[in-house]
Amino acid sequence: MRTDTTFKRAFNDMIDIIRTLDLGADLPSENALRTQLGVSRTTVRKVLAGMSARGIIISEAHKRIIREQPRQKERYPKEETLAISEQVETSFMEWMLRGDACPGTEINETELARKFGVATTIVREFLNRFQKYGLIEKRQNAGWVFKGFTASFALELFEIREMFEMRSARLFAALPDGSPVWKQIQSMRAAHLELLADIDARFQDFSELDSRFHRLITAVAPNRFIESFQDVITMVFHYHYQWNKRDERARNEVAIREHLALIEALESRNIALIDRACRLHLTSARETLLHSIA
Repeated sequence: MRTDTTFKRAFNDMIDIIRTLDLGADLPSENALRTQLGVSRTTVRKVLAGMSARGIIISEAHKRIIREQPRQKERYPKEETLAISEQVETSFMEWMLRGDACPGTEINETELARKFGVATTIVREFLNRFQKYGLIEKRQNAGWVFKGFTASFALELFEIREMFEMRSARLFAALPDGSPVWKQIQSMRAAHLELLADIDARFQDFSELDSRFHRLITAVAPNRFIESFQDVITMVFHYHYQWNKRDERARNEVAIREHLALIEALESRNIALIDRACRLHLTSARETLLHSIA
C-alpha cells in the first residue's frame, strides 16, 4: 500500500514537472528526477513507464521526449496519494466539518481511532500536532475538546494571509524572464482553463488546484514560517469549502476566473494590476469562508 501511495504521488508530481516543459523537450535524467520527486530510482522508472503507457512521453535514442501534455484528469485522486498521517487528517477534518462536532465537543482518541481504522497512537500523534492551529485544546486530565470554527478565527487567519500573499504576488514583478516560475504560471493557466471548460463535471477538483496555485505564489518568497502557515490555509479553508456544498459549482467557477485574472496580472508585472487582482480574489475568498461559517 505504501509503495502504491508513493508511486501515485510521484506520478502526480511528474505531471507538474512535465507541464513546465515544452512539447518535444527532453525529460531530465533518472537521477535528476529521483532528486526532484524524492523517491527511489525504481519508483521513477515505474512512473516513466506509466507516462509512456499513456502516450505522454516516448523514447528516442536513449532519450525520453514529451509527446503530449498530460491532462489534469490524468492525475490520481488526492486521497490515493496520502500517507497514513495525511489520511487521518482528512478523516478528522471530515468528522469536524460535516457537523458531528460543535464547540465544546469532547474528542475521544479511542473512538476516533476505531472510526478511522488506525491505531490510537496515530490519532494521538495527529492531535498533538493539530492543536497548534487553535481549533482543539488539551485539557488536563480530561482529554481533548473541540473549540470550533468561528468568524473571529477566520478573520485572524485572513489578516495574516493577506499580508504574505500580497507581498509574494508583488515579487513577481521583479522576476527575470528566465525564471522557471513563468513556465509554471503558464502551466497553471492551462490547468485552470482545462477545468473551466469542464466545470459542470469537475467543479469539485478545484480545491486541489487552488491549493497548488496559492503555494506557487507564496513559493516566490521562500520562508519557512509562510510555508507552515500555508499548511493551515490549505487545511482550514479548503476542507471547510469542501464540506460546505452551498453554491459549490458557482463559487468555484468565480474563483477560477479570479485566478486567471491574477495570472494575467502577474504576467503583466504591473504592481498596481497585481495588487488589484490579488486583493479582489482574497476578499472574495474571505467572504466565501465567512458565509460558510454562518
